[in-house]
Amino acid sequence: MPGPGKRQELYEPFDPEYLRGLMDSGFGELLDRYFRARIIGAEKIPDRGPILMAPNHSGTAFPYDAMVLDGLLWRRDGYRPEKKFRSVFEKQLSLTWWMRPFGIDNFWRRCGGVDLTFENLHLLLERGERVVYYPEGVPGIGKGFDNRYQLQRYSTSFIIHCARNNAPVVPISVVNAEWVIPFCYTFRPVDWLVQKLGVPFLPLPGALIAITFPWAWYMALPARMVFVVGDPIDVAAMCREEGLTKLDKSEREGLQRVAEKVRLQSQAALNKAVESHGRWPYQWRSLRKELWAARKRIFKLLPLGWPAEFIRYERDTRFPPARRGLERLLRDWDLIGFYLPLGWPLLSLFRALRKPPFGYRGLSREERKNREGAYYWHLARNPLPPRDDASSS
Repeated sequence: MPGPGKRQELYEPFDPEYLRGLMDSGFGELLDRYFRARIIGAEKIPDRGPILMAPNHSGTAFPYDAMVLDGLLWRRDGYRPEKKFRSVFEKQLSLTWWMRPFGIDNFWRRCGGVDLTFENLHLLLERGERVVYYPEGVPGIGKGFDNRYQLQRYSTSFIIHCARNNAPVVPISVVNAEWVIPFCYTFRPVDWLVQKLGVPFLPLPGALIAITFPWAWYMALPARMVFVVGDPIDVAAMCREEGLTKLDKSEREGLQRVAEKVRLQSQAALNKAVESHGRWPYQWRSLRKELWAARKRIFKLLPLGWPAEFIRYERDTRFPPARRGLERLLRDWDLIGFYLPLGWPLLSLFRALRKPPFGYRGLSREERKNREGAYYWHLARNPLPPRDDASSS
C-alpha cells in the first residue's frame, strides 16, 4: 500500500477488510475471552460527529486499551467503514517498527488511525469525524503503576479544536487496564536519558524482560477491561464562560483553566467508575471459564502466541495461506526471533534478508518507508476522501 506523496492527493490507508478479518481471525475473541471487555453507557455516544472521545490511558503498557476500545466501538457499529471512529496516535508509534504491534507494516493507519498533529485534529473534527483522542498523551501511557488512575495534565490543543468545531468531549473511564502490566514503574532521570534515543519512556523492570525476549514487549495480563462512557461536556460553552473568544495562544491561561476543568470532571468520573468496577481487575473465575471454552485455541489466546497469530494473519492477507503445518513452518521460520533470548537483532536481520511480504530485501529506501508506514501523514497535504454522510446516517 503506497504512502502519501509530496503533492496533494486523496489518501485513505484504512483497510476495512483487513481490520474485519483481524477481528474474525482472533482479535475479537481476545476482546471477549481474554480481556472480557465491555462498554457501559454506549447509548451516550452521538451517532454523528464532530465529537471527541476522551479516554484515560493505562500506564507503562503497550496500548492494548486503545486497541480494545477501537475494536469494541467498530463492532458496535456493525463493522461499517463509514462509521469507523478515527483514533489519533502519537507519530512515534508508526515511525519505530517495534512500536507497531509485532512490527506489522503501517498497522495503526490500516486500522483507521490518523497521525496526531495540531492541524490533523482540527481537520478531522472540521469534516465531522468521531475522533478518539487521549488527552494525557505520552505522559498518560508513561506513568508508572504507582500513578494508576491518576490523570496527567491535559493539553489545551483539543480544547481549542473542540470549541472551534462545536464538538462535545465525551469522557470515557477506562477501568482495570492499569492492571495489564501492574509491575512497572518509570523514573524521570531514566526517561530523560532514553528520550535522547527516541524512546518516550522506559518502564522498569518490565523493559529488561522485553529486551531479553521480544514477545514480552507485547505482553498483557488478562485484566477485564471496562469502558464507562460519561456525559458529553460542552467545551465551547465552557470557553464562553471563561470569556475566551480568540481561541489561540494569547488566551493560554484561560484555555488551561478549561482543560483543567475537563480533567477534574473526567477524574471524578474515573474515580467513581473504579469504585464500581475496579475491585477485582482480573476476575480469575470468568477467565478460567472463557479459556476452557476455547481450550483448542488456547495458544492464540495467550500472549505467548500473539506474535505468531498476528503476523501469520498479516502474511495470509498478502500471500497465499500455508495449507499444511510443514509449509507454515518453512514460511514463518523467522518468527522464532520473538522467542529467543536477545532476539531483537535477529528479527531486524530477518527483515533485511527476506523478500516481501516477509521482509524488505530488494526494496528501495522510499519503498520500504512507505510499506512500513514510517512517515508523517499530514491531512492538509494528503486529505481523506470526502465523507459519505448519506451512508453513515
